This record gives sequence, structure tokens and C-alpha cells, in this order.
Amino acid sequence: MTAESETTKSFSVFAYGSNMLSGRIRRRCPSAAALGTAELHGYEIKWHKRSKDGSGKCDVVQINNATAVVYGVLYEISVGERQALDKAEGVGIGYEAKNGEVTFMGTPRMASIYHATAIDPSLKPYSWYKALVVAGAKEHNLPERYVERLLATVALEDPDRERHAHNWLLPAADRSGLPS
Repeated sequence: MTAESETTKSFSVFAYGSNMLSGRIRRRCPSAAALGTAELHGYEIKWHKRSKDGSGKCDVVQINNATAVVYGVLYEISVGERQALDKAEGVGIGYEAKNGEVTFMGTPRMASIYHATAIDPSLKPYSWYKALVVAGAKEHNLPERYVERLLATVALEDPDRERHAHNWLLPAADRSGLPS
């Protein structure tokens, strides 16, 4: 079984970074429907994906620890929007999409998972990006201790104040239904 469904013409995506926030992923893929929270066992979240803006974005890294888990949101998206999501994620220039197994409602399920190909462990996320990730985690009621770990991530202020101001407003706009 793959992450892509032949009968429904959709695919499943495990979102663990800023795409957890429903409004963010729907700007990229209007058909995105949140199915619920999911778990990626044997992985940890890192903020080391090199972004074109000079900051670190989220990545999942497999580790040798059976109790490690990354929480995220499982979305179902129209196959016709895969190219738009791949472009937004930077497939071929920073991420690659792989099929992987997540646990959804206690059951294994295949989903597309974006993995960083351009990493720099010295990078930190910008505060607005961290806010998007945390807002998505809170929106979908991820475990409180996991949200606390996300909040504990050291973040930097974006030197591009216009980009910072625009992106900082996104979580508030998504919660209130206002356009961003």
C-alpha cells in the first residue's frame, strides 16, 4: 500500500512542521483535509533543514531509539495538488518526499513524509516559523509535553522585518479566519 490512493485520487501526507497548521497547508493545497494526529516512531524532529531564507526548517531524522516519536497531522490531499506541495516544500532542492509508515488511530498507515536533503546542524529557525509549527501543534491538540519541547526550541529573529511581520501574523489569521 502506498501513500497514494488509486480509488480516491488522493494521497496522505504526514505534516510535522509548519504544514501542521491547517491554514498554511490549505494555502498550498486547498483540498487538504486533516484526518487527525499521527505518530512517526523511531524518529526525532530537527530544525536543521537549510532554507533559502538562511534559517532552519523542520526535518525528521531516524534514530536508534524505539521510544522516540514525532507527532504530526495526517492530511489527505488531491493527487492534482502534489506538484504544488512538492514545489512549496522544495523537492529536489532541499527536501525529498518518501513513503513511510506512521501510526494513525493505533493502526499503521502509509503516508508521504518530507525529508531534508540540505541540512546544516548550526541553523536555527526564525521565531515566526517556530510560531507556525507550535500553532499547528496546538490546533491539532498534540501532546502537551511535545508542544513544550517545540516551544523550548531556540529561535532567531528574522532580519527581514517585512517577512517576519507577514509570517508572524499567519497563526493568528488562521485561528480567527481572517485572510493573511
